[in-house]
Amino acid sequence: MYNFLKGIIVGIGGIAPGLSGSVLLVILGLYQKTITAIGTLFKDFKKNVIFLFPLFLGFGVGVILFSKVVDFLLGNFEMYTRFAFLGLVLGTIPLFYKEVKKEGFSKKYYIVIVVAAIFGFALFFLNKDMFPVITNPNLLQSVLLGIAVAGSSIVPGVDSAVILSSLGLYELYVGSIADFNLAVLIPAGVGLVIGVLVISFIMNKLISKFYTATFSIIFGLFLSIIPNVLNESCSLGFNFNSVLSIIILILGFGISYFLGDIKGNIEKIKSFMNKSKKNDEEIKKLSE
Repeated sequence: MYNFLKGIIVGIGGIAPGLSGSVLLVILGLYQKTITAIGTLFKDFKKNVIFLFPLFLGFGVGVILFSKVVDFLLGNFEMYTRFAFLGLVLGTIPLFYKEVKKEGFSKKYYIVIVVAAIFGFALFFLNKDMFPVITNPNLLQSVLLGIAVAGSSIVPGVDSAVILSSLGLYELYVGSIADFNLAVLIPAGVGLVIGVLVISFIMNKLISKFYTATFSIIFGLFLSIIPNVLNESCSLGFNFNSVLSIIILILGFGISYFLGDIKGNIEKIKSFMNKSKKNDEEIKKLSE
């Protein structure tokens, strides 16, 4: 049940600007397990499917239920919505950083994080000039589209829109889905399956052998996409909208931080309530 609920949260992250489902998998402590399950899918098929099914089901529910909600909010309350998402993103940083430092972290990895962040910023600002836009793809380019979508979805901190734009595939991606162009979508689907299996296998190997270095790079890439959450509609001033936006940002931060360890935080709340109840009972006994 917990994996299903976490899958819903991951699905919401998958459609929210600046967030990504894979980042939330890291925060929720499920990324390594998910990558291992996909990368070794056929080694223990039944066990892996039992783990992945509720997670992916929750992901689908999260995307379906909240995609229209997110579109509505962005269309009607863009500034508030983007600041809410910024708060949600910022709330994941302490938990993500904790995950990075979990195994043998040293000061040299700060350099890795900074280099990865600079690379991410450069990729965002230079992506329009790297490759020409592909509008009439051949078979190989369609398969590459699926592989690129898989890679940008599996690697935390990588913005799908930036990667696809860098390869000249973003317009093709959006257009083929909108037009339901099977000539592109079918080979892209093949590429997606290949990409998911191969990239998950590679990520599993990297994490198992170079955990801290891999997560330091991922964390740096994640930091580089945070400014993309806001746009020109989000300028602050001395007015009600700005004050409300900051309040929403703080609330978003709190919600995100709480959900990062929802099970542990619920246990802490229960423990606090039990202690309070016990103290009240002791005070009642003393007063009698």
